[in-house]
Amino acid sequence: MDPSDKQVPAAYVVVVNDEDQHSIWPSRKDLPPGWRATGFSGSKEDCLSHIRVVWTDIRPKSLRDALKGENG
Repeated sequence: MDPSDKQVPAAYVVVVNDEDQHSIWPSRKDLPPGWRATGFSGSKEDCLSHIRVVWTDIRPKSLRDALKGENG
């Protein structure tokens, strides 16, 4: 088999916590408590690029919810 044909597993996964905060985590390690995988995986650069696209409001969810309550 040609070495270039080998599929290299994703090095990182994108994870999110209950506050909708995003991060990356090594794909070979168990996720830390309070974090869940989003389904996106890839290189470190790919994962960070994905996070920049999907996590546009970096305020914690509890703060966003509290501010909605004040304004709503």
